[in-house]
Amino acid sequence: MIIAIHSRDVTAEEALTEALGREISLAEGLTTEPGGTVVAHSNRLDHSDEDDTWSSATWADHLADPSLEHPLASGPDGDRRAILHVTAHMHPLDRELNHAEWSEIGYRIARVAGITPPGDDQACQWIAVQAQPGRLDVIANLIRLDGTWSAQPRRLLQTLVAEARNIEADLLLHSSHRQDSARQGRGARSGARRLPAGADRDRPARGNPAAARRRAVRPDRCRAAARGRGRAAGRLAAQ
Repeated sequence: MIIAIHSRDVTAEEALTEALGREISLAEGLTTEPGGTVVAHSNRLDHSDEDDTWSSATWADHLADPSLEHPLASGPDGDRRAILHVTAHMHPLDRELNHAEWSEIGYRIARVAGITPPGDDQACQWIAVQAQPGRLDVIANLIRLDGTWSAQPRRLLQTLVAEARNIEADLLLHSSHRQDSARQGRGARSGARRLPAGADRDRPARGNPAAARRRAVRPDRCRAAARGRGRAAGRLAAQ
C-alpha cells in the first residue's frame, strides 16, 4: 500500500472528482449501502434513513459545509484550505477486498490522521470513497463541527505509512517497501559514516596505482624532511 497526500483545497469538488475518476454531478448517486461507493464516513450525516443515496455533488457540498459555517477558521499556519485528500494505492498483487475491509482501511486512515478521534462527537466531516480498482480515497474537512481546526500528527505522511504497514499485516496484504525506502533515504544519507581524520589519505586511490604509490611514499618524505630540519637546528645551536 502506498500513501499519497494531495495538496489541500478550499472545496471538495476536485478531490472527489479525482477519487471517482470522473466529474461530479447531481445525476450520479453515491450510496453508503454495502457494496456502495462511500465505504466509510463521519457519524453525522444530514440525510434520513429513507434517503441514503446522495449525488456526488451533494457529497462535495457536505464536505465543504464546515468551511462555510466557520469562514474564519484556519490552521496553525493561517492556511484556510481545509479539504484534506489522502489516497491509499494497493499493491498490484493484492487480492480483491470486500466492503468491510475497505471500510476498515478508511476508518483507520481517518483515525490516525486526527480526523475522527474515538468518542469525539465534534470531529471532522469525512468520507472514504472506493470507486477505482485498487484505490481508496479519504476526503475530509479539517474544520471540526465546533469550529476549531483538527489536530493532526506533526509528521502526517510518516504516521500514515506506519499505519499502512499495520493494515497490510492485519489484512494479509502485500507490503510496499518502496515508500519506506524513499522515506528513509534522507536519513540514511545524513547518517553516513564519517572516516576518521587522515583515513582518506591512507586509503589507496581506486584505479590509480600511481596516485596510490605517491600517497604511500609521502609520509616517509615528510618524516625525512623533519629529521633534516632537526639536524640543521642542532648545528646552529652548536655554533
